[in-house]
Amino acid sequence: MAKDQTILFHSTIFGPIHSRRLGTSLGINLMPADGKVCSFDCIYCEAGYNAQGAGKAGLPSREKVKEDLERKLSEMHSNGDPLDVITFSGNGEPTLHPEFGGVIDDTLELRDRYYPDAKVSVLTNSTRIFDPMVAEALKKVDNNILKLDSAIDPTMRLIDQPASKEFTVDRLVEALKQFSGTGIIQTMLLRGTHQGRKVDNTTPEEIDALLKAYKEIGPKEVMLYSLDRSTPEENLQKVEKEEIERIAGKVREAGINVMGF
Repeated sequence: MAKDQTILFHSTIFGPIHSRRLGTSLGINLMPADGKVCSFDCIYCEAGYNAQGAGKAGLPSREKVKEDLERKLSEMHSNGDPLDVITFSGNGEPTLHPEFGGVIDDTLELRDRYYPDAKVSVLTNSTRIFDPMVAEALKKVDNNILKLDSAIDPTMRLIDQPASKEFTVDRLVEALKQFSGTGIIQTMLLRGTHQGRKVDNTTPEEIDALLKAYKEIGPKEVMLYSLDRSTPEENLQKVEKEEIERIAGKVREAGINVMGF
């Protein structure tokens, strides 16, 4: 069963907030402030389904993002506020912004000026890493966090609901190899049902497929997590920390680092 759930962020810059994985984080939303634009339509997305529409505000310009970010960083710096990370997330997929590369360059420049010890992170669903300009921009940031929720196509399609029919696990894993040693692979673990179909990416078959994919990709780290907020699909269940830790143990046994949670 689906429920009404709408966009989370009504501005370009939001926070700072405390992220359970990243610390004190200032967010950047490159999507509309009154709608959602994404190349996935994940059944667990805290911002809701794409059906709510893209709104009327449009995407913020590169100039507006830079201006708003500089204003906020200057204010925080003057107040002596701490900052661990600047994180691109928001109401959809940040790499869909046509000036994504330029925005990353501006952000790194401002970070170096105001908070040189802070990290810059991008949460991406990995659908745009086939574009060389997007890939090069992602390689510049400190935490390039790339989505891989399942290494089995039907499960990936059920959970992530990619807009492109040509988006497959095989193509994705091959493209993710370019971030070997630098990228962080993020996997949402969950189970339940969606439109009468069973959802579970924690089965032995699923975990074996993920382990094989992780080994092929060779990431800097893997980030395993589960539901923490309300989701548009009501029939989903959180995977508890103890079970995630057991799965993490298998990933570590395969010689792959797992980010703490």
